[in-house]
Amino acid sequence: MDTHRQYEVVFIVNPDADDDEVSRLSDGFKQIVTDQGGVVTKHESMGRRKLAYEILHKTEGNFVLLEIEGSGREIAELERRMRVNDRIIRYITVRVDEDRQRAEKFKAKRDKKAARRSGGGKTEDQKRAGSSAEPVADEGAEASLDAA
Repeated sequence: MDTHRQYEVVFIVNPDADDDEVSRLSDGFKQIVTDQGGVVTKHESMGRRKLAYEILHKTEGNFVLLEIEGSGREIAELERRMRVNDRIIRYITVRVDEDRQRAEKFKAKRDKKAARRSGGGKTEDQKRAGSSAEPVADEGAEASLDAA
């Protein structure tokens, strides 16, 4: 459990809460993460949005995103605290480090394939003309060479 993993945590705060209360909740959750040894790499308040479906007779909610680096202990504590908090109406945690590594791997493959396809820096005209990168000699120069 000592490996650092990356997580995205999105939670929805009751729409009756004002912006100050949402920021206090976010700060409290960030403090929980840092106390447990994790690092909050990104904090984004996405504001009030309409919910896809009604939750606890609410049709809107204040969305907040936290990106966290840690071992997983801080996520367990964070989810426990969110579960017992009445102001949090939903939350979800997703581990994203494996998906990001996979995406980087595919991007590297695509870049390598594109570089191979481009022919190592040849222009389009050189590719169409074939691999003749040598300049064409003047006909007059060839005639003088034959005469000699």
